[in-house]
Amino acid sequence: MFTINDNFCKLPESYLFSEVARRINAFKQTNPEADVIRMGIGDVTLPLCKAAIEAMHKAVDDEGNAETFHGYGPEQGYAFLRDAIAKYDYNKRNIDIDPSEIFVSDGAKSDTGNFGDILSVNNIVAVTDPVYPVYVDTNVMAGRAGELTDGAWNKIVYLPVTAANDFIPALPTDDIVPDIIYLCYPNNPTGTTLTRNQLKVWVDYALKHGSLILFDSAYETFIRQEDVPHSIYEIEGARRCAVEFRSFSKTAGFTGVRCGYTVVPKDLVTCDSEGKEVSLNSLWNRRQCTKFNGASYISQRGAAAVYTDEGRKQIKEAVDYYLTNARILREGLTAAGLEVFGGINAPYVWIKTPGNMTSWEFFDLLLKKCNVAGTPGSGFGPSGEGYFRLTAFNTLENTIEAVKRITTRL
Repeated sequence: MFTINDNFCKLPESYLFSEVARRINAFKQTNPEADVIRMGIGDVTLPLCKAAIEAMHKAVDDEGNAETFHGYGPEQGYAFLRDAIAKYDYNKRNIDIDPSEIFVSDGAKSDTGNFGDILSVNNIVAVTDPVYPVYVDTNVMAGRAGELTDGAWNKIVYLPVTAANDFIPALPTDDIVPDIIYLCYPNNPTGTTLTRNQLKVWVDYALKHGSLILFDSAYETFIRQEDVPHSIYEIEGARRCAVEFRSFSKTAGFTGVRCGYTVVPKDLVTCDSEGKEVSLNSLWNRRQCTKFNGASYISQRGAAAVYTDEGRKQIKEAVDYYLTNARILREGLTAAGLEVFGGINAPYVWIKTPGNMTSWEFFDLLLKKCNVAGTPGSGFGPSGEGYFRLTAFNTLENTIEAVKRITTRL
């Protein structure tokens, strides 16, 4: 009889957001008249920007003509998109990234989960806590996480980020040095950020210890404060210790279209088990060529249009719209007496649950009394207990209504 990867069986039975959806649906079945405002899963509500739509319409027409038809494209992504990414996301910020270091994909979630394919299962993994579940779950699948005990995996190093330390993760203790460090800034789920000096601490640590930083920068477009870096490569030395993941999902509304990219600098090298120097850029290229046929021509044309003058203007308007929602949530809930964090450089607000309520107790209270659904912080890791996430991706009208319900019904 064939066997399976037992690590998959170690995962909790339900993915966090699936459980959130199940509970909302159960509530709706028993309360069909309830108008539930969903502010849990970070899906966008605004339509794609006009520039991207027009580009994709033209790309569809290209596929209908023999002279302009595109079949299999480059696994790394088309040059027209990689060149635009290098120019606008990096070079214009005085960051030295070459198009050959950029790999276009179907999203940052896929890449953050798949990058472990080229890394040893013996690596020690560190995550900030609370954390985006994909980082942890994919390492469980790979066999790096160990066993789940009291809500934490015993082989993963958890770096708490809470109000107690101003949401700034402390470096690991001297008795254990992680090989792989996941950082997400602006942070999901807390909506908090690191300054350049705070991020430099991590780059310096990685360079000193030979660690690899996997830096999820999916929300960089939401940054509005000057001292918050848009890319880890703004920090000297990061090209030698960091991989960066980005997405068009929250930036340009591509949650359904699917397009993102990963930057793997050619300066990033390590050694194999025999001591031979190996380039991570080459390894990731080999992995993608073997297991991925590239994002679609149509989605890449849409993504490239985001970098036109009109496209950049349109996505800024969309991001500003969501940041307005975040401000309304932050200010309204603070005025209501709740302790609220984030929501300044990110589309998430992170709420301290009142009293001694657990995250799921607050979820049930908010759903039943206010008909507002969010995400319990405990689903993001042990240090998320006692916190709750709301997203700013709903409509302005629903955001205002949600704040009104919470302030008047709780």
